[in-house]
Amino acid sequence: MNMQAMMKQAQKLQKDMMNEKEAIDKMKFKGISSFVTVLMKGTKEVINVKIDNDSIDNDEIEMLEDMIMVAVNDAIRQIDAITEEKMGKYTQGMPGLF
Repeated sequence: MNMQAMMKQAQKLQKDMMNEKEAIDKMKFKGISSFVTVLMKGTKEVINVKIDNDSIDNDEIEMLEDMIMVAVNDAIRQIDAITEEKMGKYTQGMPGLF
């Protein structure tokens, strides 16, 4: 394969990777933990937190903080999983590139 063909193939691969990453960034992920729901963008930015007010008393704030943390981490795991699924074909099994 000549150098020009290799460069063209590399450019196409880079464009495909960026398109996949942009698609993931635009997706929304919902993390759920008991009575807390967190909505995040594929960029891992939290865009909404919902708390079921009927399920919590004022003296349960510490537990609520833990539930929010669990829900956010759940959404982040989903984003990481879909990113690895979609981008893994480009990174050839080298995790952590995106």
